[in-house]
Amino acid sequence: MNVLQVYYCCLIAIRVNFTHYKKQMIESHLAIEQTKKWIHDVVIGCNFCPFAAKPFNQKTIFYRVEESAVLQTGLQSFMEEVYRLDTDPETETTFLVFTNAYTRFDDYLDLVSKAEYLLKLEGYNGTYQLASFHPLYRFAGSDEDDAANFTNRSVYPMLHLLRESSIDKALEHYKNPEDIPGRNIHFAREKGIVYMKMLRDACSIL
Repeated sequence: MNVLQVYYCCLIAIRVNFTHYKKQMIESHLAIEQTKKWIHDVVIGCNFCPFAAKPFNQKTIFYRVEESAVLQTGLQSFMEEVYRLDTDPETETTFLVFTNAYTRFDDYLDLVSKAEYLLKLEGYNGTYQLASFHPLYRFAGSDEDDAANFTNRSVYPMLHLLRESSIDKALEHYKNPEDIPGRNIHFAREKGIVYMKMLRDACSIL
């Protein structure tokens, strides 16, 4: 192989890598925008979380897309986001979005269990709280077609990291926070599964 052939082979490889990188960037941007729309239209729009509007409007939410389907890689990304919150007080909360993994809810629950174990192992109990959202989320004991499941059914599987101190502060100014889950369930069931699914699915269309 002469010098010119080597040059063209390198050029092709660079173009292939750039095309792949560009595709990843586009897909990651799309996933983040879909997640933002879900937070705006469903979480805030249905008032499932009365405290979500402030960080969303102030743009203090950090979004990270993880494309790997390898459990260890996902957990590493999760801990990196924990450390980010440690060092970045301007970030209020973080969404780690998985675009190519954990489509099965049972596999996702395994991820959640291991992530919670890592938080405990690293001494973060009482510092950060983990909330879970999944396209097929199902509360224990509920039917698969219970509209109440859509209070936690997102566009993608994701892990939501929250600061315990922020939660405590928000709860100080909210009357009867223990009523929130029951109210959310009542709202979702009153709207019905067709409406709730349509609302969530619309967040995928940009």
